[in-house]
Amino acid sequence: MPEPTTTSVEINGFSCRVWTAGSGPKLGFLAGFGGLPKWVPFLDVLARERTVVVPSLPGFPGGERGHTVLDNHLDWVLAVRQLLQKAGLDGADLAGSSVGAALAAEMAAIWPQSVKRLALIAPFGLFDESDPPTDPWAQRPPDLPGLMCADPARWEALKAEPEGHNDPEWPIEQTRASEAAARIFWPLGNTRLERRLPLITAPTLILWGGEDRIMPKSYADKFARAIKGPTEIRPIPGAGHLAELDKPDEVAAAILGWMS
Repeated sequence: MPEPTTTSVEINGFSCRVWTAGSGPKLGFLAGFGGLPKWVPFLDVLARERTVVVPSLPGFPGGERGHTVLDNHLDWVLAVRQLLQKAGLDGADLAGSSVGAALAAEMAAIWPQSVKRLALIAPFGLFDESDPPTDPWAQRPPDLPGLMCADPARWEALKAEPEGHNDPEWPIEQTRASEAAARIFWPLGNTRLERRLPLITAPTLILWGGEDRIMPKSYADKFARAIKGPTEIRPIPGAGHLAELDKPDEVAAAILGWMS
């Protein structure tokens, strides 16, 4: 696949990168924990059938330092709403992973007309004391790859500085992405999203890695029960929390089939 085109939009005075690739109806994607410092094979598969638009969340790789002015969850929700509008995704199909999936769900709940069809990969946003998620911010750095992916090498490859890059900002950007996600979801990802899920009327596909070590599988059922619109849960065997990294072909095929 050709390299995606890169543009930017301004949110609260800070630049956010927007990647675009492919052709056909637009499909937005909000990245998961850690963001996307690199274009990944999962996006290539989506771009075979759709115009894939990938805006970077504030503070995530490609999102400058915009997270520093977002002080509460409402600030984040409004920033993401502006981000999607400026990226040309208002009214389009929308997918998200992990922390990005929780924000995609917020968009579909609060602005129902803004999301045509929805796909959520192991979303954050809920908390059950009897079955708590793993806190990714409390982990030792060497343990994080095995929590994010069933194959830790997938996460390590995503986060590894490109050969010949030699940019002192690279490790800073990766740390900033974790900080930005913490500003949205710490502690333990609980944003009271369960109160807003019944407002979602968009047909919603819920994808869950069979080896997800961050979000328990029981949360997929909680999402499906609460969402008002048609829902389907689809497990992805052999995938971890960021299933789109472990199983790019399978996850992309499921999303494209749902949104066809």
